[in-house]
Amino acid sequence: MLTNEQTTAYERDGYVIDRGFFNAEEMEVLRAYAQNDPALQNAMHIRADKDGGIAKLSLWNEAGDDLYGVVSRTAKLVDAAEQLVGEEIYHWHHKMSMKEPYTGGAWEWHQDYGYWYKNYCLYPNLVSCFIAVDKCTRANGCMQVITGSHKMGRVEHGRFGDQTGADPERVEAALKVLPLDYAVMEPGDVLFFHSNTLHRSDQNTSPDRRWSLICCYNARSNSPYAASTHPSYTKLERLPNSELVEAGRRMLAERA
Repeated sequence: MLTNEQTTAYERDGYVIDRGFFNAEEMEVLRAYAQNDPALQNAMHIRADKDGGIAKLSLWNEAGDDLYGVVSRTAKLVDAAEQLVGEEIYHWHHKMSMKEPYTGGAWEWHQDYGYWYKNYCLYPNLVSCFIAVDKCTRANGCMQVITGSHKMGRVEHGRFGDQTGADPERVEAALKVLPLDYAVMEPGDVLFFHSNTLHRSDQNTSPDRRWSLICCYNARSNSPYAASTHPSYTKLERLPNSELVEAGRRMLAERA
């Protein structure tokens, strides 16, 4: 569970980092599973940034039985996300973001609700949980967030390169009055952020890989009012925290 100080920081700033949320063994298992997973490669989408860098993303709208789905249903993660949303939540989607050494592309400034508004959610009552699978540094393209930007409301989004991003003029104005924070993180740290928080990441200019798993949740009361590519409310069954390592070890043994 998150502390009162953490939930207050989230409400004030639009994000909070919980250091060491997942332990070293949990991240070791997830890392080993992901880096030898053909299904991850088969689900991969390639996105070019405006400067030609390549960003890789694999996304699932269902919380399946693979290890990524297990993580998204882990009790401690779901409980923390539910604290921040303030009511029952359900699985919206989860995705692996992969920035390879020297070639990993940038993600332009955007709000998640800038996309999800188009999926018929009336309110920005969604939360994203960015799990650092690898160490995240400024050199390898860590997340950047604009503190307090969730209070701006939804910003218009348009196309920039192969990506959809927030109105650059509005972002520039926000950066003149709101602090920019670089979310430098260790493996297992989790960045929880509001769906209206402006965020981006630079290209990976380092020799170090930067992989992350991002689990996103929607409030039950915010289920889309029309059919879309994202799911409507389905009760989310929590898994014991121990399941991440136990299931991961079992899946790795089956793959060997």
